[in-house]
Amino acid sequence: MVIWLTGLSGSGKSTLASGLAERWAGDGRRVEVLDGDVLRSVLPPQGFDRAARARNVRTAGWLASRLEAHGVEVICALISPYEEDRNWVRAQCRQFLEVHVATSLETCRSRDPKGLYARVGRGELPGFTGVDDPYEAPKCPELVLDTEGLDLSCALDTLEAAAHRRRGA
Repeated sequence: MVIWLTGLSGSGKSTLASGLAERWAGDGRRVEVLDGDVLRSVLPPQGFDRAARARNVRTAGWLASRLEAHGVEVICALISPYEEDRNWVRAQCRQFLEVHVATSLETCRSRDPKGLYARVGRGELPGFTGVDDPYEAPKCPELVLDTEGLDLSCALDTLEAAAHRRRGA
């Protein structure tokens, strides 16, 4: 299965991905996390225009589909702002669970774990997703998680339950 966590920067995607991976690895499952920030740090430099974002999402999706084909549970944490690219990834995977980590922009700004929103406010990061570049929220995700109202343990329980239901579908 490929679990695709999409949402704004600071919404909690990476925290959810690493928490679920830790749980599943503890159960003896073969699991891999593909995190957008990590991928950008190891792949050749790409920009942040629409075409570069699409390449990044599709590359991660292709890697996820290959890992899935070899029996690995894959948890992807990428902003992945465009529906077209997420749909492309869905088509590559046998079992795909799209999770919209639907945390408000205000909460993401207040968390600002990487200081990105502060840089946006100073005019240092133009074209930032959700601020002055679009984020196309999923129209029909299998799960919506708002991390403002859930503690991590409850969010992970909800995510695991959704994955279990999807497997049975």
